[in-house]
Amino acid sequence: MSLDTVKQAGETPEQSQPWAELGLKPDEYAQFHEILGRRPTSSELAMYSVMWSEHCSYKSSKVHLKQFGEKVTDEMRKPLLVGIGENAGVVDIGQGYAVTFKVESHNHPSYVEPYQGAATGVGGIVRDILSMGARPVAVMDPLRFGPADAADTQRVLPGVVAGIGGYGNCLGLPNIGGEVVFDPTYAGNPLVNALCVGVMRHEQIHLAKATGAGNQVILYGAKTGGDGIGGVSVLASETFEDAGPAKRPSVQVGDPFMEKLLIECTLEIFAEGIVSGIQDLGGAGLSCATSELASAGDGGMHVWLDRVPLRDSSLSPEEILMSESQERMMAVVEPAHVERFLEICAKWDVDATVIGEVTDTGRLRIEWHGELIVDVPPGTVAHEGPTYHRPFARPAWQDALQADVAEVLPRPQTGDELRATVLRLAASSNLCDKSWVTDQYDRYVQGNTVLAQPEDAGIVRVDDETGLGIAVSTDCNGRFAKLDPYAGAQLALAESYRNVAVTGARPLAVTDCLNFGSPEDPAVMWQFAEATTALADGCQRLGLPITGGNVSLYNQTGEQAILPTPVVGVLGVLDDVARRTPQGFREAGQQIYLLGTTREELSGSEWAHVVHSHLGGRPPAVDLDVERQLADILVNASRDGLIDAAHDLSDGGLAQALVESSLRYGVGCRVWLPDDLDPFVALFSESAGRAVVVVPRSEEVRFTDMCAARRFPHQRIGVVDGAAIDVQELFSLPLDELRTAWSATLPALFGP
Repeated sequence: MSLDTVKQAGETPEQSQPWAELGLKPDEYAQFHEILGRRPTSSELAMYSVMWSEHCSYKSSKVHLKQFGEKVTDEMRKPLLVGIGENAGVVDIGQGYAVTFKVESHNHPSYVEPYQGAATGVGGIVRDILSMGARPVAVMDPLRFGPADAADTQRVLPGVVAGIGGYGNCLGLPNIGGEVVFDPTYAGNPLVNALCVGVMRHEQIHLAKATGAGNQVILYGAKTGGDGIGGVSVLASETFEDAGPAKRPSVQVGDPFMEKLLIECTLEIFAEGIVSGIQDLGGAGLSCATSELASAGDGGMHVWLDRVPLRDSSLSPEEILMSESQERMMAVVEPAHVERFLEICAKWDVDATVIGEVTDTGRLRIEWHGELIVDVPPGTVAHEGPTYHRPFARPAWQDALQADVAEVLPRPQTGDELRATVLRLAASSNLCDKSWVTDQYDRYVQGNTVLAQPEDAGIVRVDDETGLGIAVSTDCNGRFAKLDPYAGAQLALAESYRNVAVTGARPLAVTDCLNFGSPEDPAVMWQFAEATTALADGCQRLGLPITGGNVSLYNQTGEQAILPTPVVGVLGVLDDVARRTPQGFREAGQQIYLLGTTREELSGSEWAHVVHSHLGGRPPAVDLDVERQLADILVNASRDGLIDAAHDLSDGGLAQALVESSLRYGVGCRVWLPDDLDPFVALFSESAGRAVVVVPRSEEVRFTDMCAARRFPHQRIGVVDGAAIDVQELFSLPLDELRTAWSATLPALFGP
């Protein structure tokens, strides 16, 4: 075996290398010399550049993310089967079932090429879930765009939605929830986050590690091409500039039909028990899979790179190592099982090639046509990248922002003015009907979807016999996080937690996707530090473990950072999905109750945003003990059949909750607002810790006794009835008129 390439690197320290062009800093390049005792080969430089990128190494964020492990209590550990550090976390949901779920970002690729960026975002998160041993059962997509009427939103949004729908629909995975939010700060930098949830039995869990010297390393799935070279790893690690050249490598190209074959093939391989370790190929491609598998196992691997099946024979070794071509997996298989592994792949028409073997050398060695081109300690590539203690400081403008409160803005006074405001908000881009988007997704494929958009959370049945099911919600109000990143992150957690609870599911675990601007800006890093601390503290208070997630930084165009957007996903469990609680009003005569306390909290609200284009003040107060009490009432009331419908109060306040509950099944309500509140505040405040529930007359006493026993604020505010929202002594709004306004917005902007 020739050692020419590695040996030559040791003999030519003065040879210049394109480290800066690969996004590396001078001190990082110097570290490679220290680690290796020489300059890196060009292939080693390619590997380190993608694996030490912000997207893959978390070099600016991991000093803050460690809180997620440090603040875990014994209560939080109880459901955890696999925690942070693997492709996705795994939790026990009872009856021998386990669920794995995770949310990740594909923001920058989706701006460059909306369809493929969004499609491959779905494909990547599905493979993360698959690699844990689970069958993927549902996806969700929290989305953020610039103004709905902006020219670039017209380009980006239709492509993103088509990509999500096209890929997910072809996989046969229901899309059960998510968000579509518009704000000027996302212009030029949309957020395309993708969540997937998978189900398995406890004994089916698989981990990403290469153990057992002599075991074979098999690459299977699609052939490797030139698409996505340095894609998400480099593209997601710097900002887009307003002018001048931008680093825009090729975005990955997805093939959902290949992914479907890969899923079924992999699940059959799992069923036969012939895999020792497995890893998907996503960000950083082969560089990631080989180094992470080796470093998590016995520490050594030998790879023959020239065996990798290629779609483009002209690719250099560096390009093969950096390619992020989709629909690829890597498995570690005992020699006795290799033949059977290859047979199963052939059955599913999936290419599979032995490209390496596990060693006990503690080195990752990669050959190319007989030449050793990589010889590195794998941990230095995969897990021992730089750790930055970025400077962070509360920005000078934060005090002025918080002093500019929305509570002093002109507000509607008369019944007619209140009516017009309800109508205007219902038709606004953030609160309007999103079915133009969600109708492009198959929400019910596989036949196990119990609730989906526009419900507060999506629910999927896990077990047909018992009715065991799971609920998932994702939420974040970036305006709240801008006003106060600590409170804003906890409000996102609280809303997602509440949305799961209103369906009757018991919240169990958390995943997050932390979308922020440039970490090189101390103000952005302060926002990030505050938000991560808030989530760690909040999950500790609620008793929920964070099982994994994603950090997406450099989300800004020029100097304009996005609103800090810590998207929080909460997973809940229902013992029987037949007991789930839907959102809408259905049966006339049932009583409407408001749970929780309403305060004059309007800063950061949808009303301030839509009517006044205003952002200032402090967000609503968050009390996680109150949220926990509310969730306890909602879950127990659902289980005991005390409520027939429930809806959380968040964006748009009580008014929007009444709009959505009435339009869900076309049944209206008569409402009387609390005497102790200004009608405007009662309708449009966005105070947290609140929900509207519908109680059958026969269960009123039991329900109110439950609330009273917990000393939780509850008030009867109306009755389900008629074909209008009739706010007594103020206004009446026919549902036909309301539906016309609510449903017309997105079709008018993006076509029928």
